[in-house]
Amino acid sequence: MNNLTLRQLRYFDAVATHGHFGHAADACAISQPALSVQIKDLEESFGAPLLERTTRRVRLTAFGEDVLGRVREILRSVDELGDMARAAQSGLAGRLRLGVIPTIAPYLLPSLLRDVKSTFPEMSLMVRETMTANLISELHAGKIDTAIVALPVSEPAFAEVPLWSEEFVLVRPHSEARSPVPAPEALERERLLLLEEGHCFRDQALSFCSLPTARPHEGLDGSSLSTLVQMVGAGLGVTVIPEMAVPVDTPSANVNVARFSGAQPARTIGMIWRKTSPLSGQLTSLADVVRLSGESLSAGYKAVRTTEK
Repeated sequence: MNNLTLRQLRYFDAVATHGHFGHAADACAISQPALSVQIKDLEESFGAPLLERTTRRVRLTAFGEDVLGRVREILRSVDELGDMARAAQSGLAGRLRLGVIPTIAPYLLPSLLRDVKSTFPEMSLMVRETMTANLISELHAGKIDTAIVALPVSEPAFAEVPLWSEEFVLVRPHSEARSPVPAPEALERERLLLLEEGHCFRDQALSFCSLPTARPHEGLDGSSLSTLVQMVGAGLGVTVIPEMAVPVDTPSANVNVARFSGAQPARTIGMIWRKTSPLSGQLTSLADVVRLSGESLSAGYKAVRTTEK
């Protein structure tokens, strides 16, 4: 057991994550034969197989399952040592891994990256865009340092910092521009187009419209807000999008953007990170920059009244 190395543990974690030697090797930026040798050496150190190898996929043995949890604890602790070193510095410096959900990333990142570079010139920001469930898993595993998501996520291990709120708007075909805005519960009859399952914004839209999350699938779900808007422009239905998507996704589509009457539907955008993270102080400073970027964008949206295209 004296020959164990952190490199071997990281390679094992990568194989367990990807379930494939080739994909794990690509993720670790080494050749597949070299990775296989390191995993074999690790198994010899343990004196037991960690993986069950098949022609198509790699599976963990029962022993490998037990080892993986401890390996990830070790790797997370090692990463936190690096975080402690960064926390001892003044300000944010070095690499910081930021996760962002897809219904925020394309709209916030252009201004945020500019603001972050100006405020923290010594920091190298690595951005990961994926759905909330993946970000939560990766944050638990220490694969990212923090994430920008829609709150709440209600994870006891995470700190949640609300940053700003933004309203939702209705996007409908331009031909309906002069028609009254339908009530939220009436949108189902108008064929409400939604993001595919797994996106938290899908559940938020369904909740606002008082519709069940397990609704019949009609084969018209979209993979992005931009896709939904284009589908509306083609006359396939209506959709609901957040304000920040309006200036980016609607100009090229033949659609009308309208606000709902009464109380406006909205979401709260915030940052999350592990409560145990040594970078908590620095992440709080980063959250201030994210808040200013988001509030600046939000103020711009609210200053422009909805107009017909």
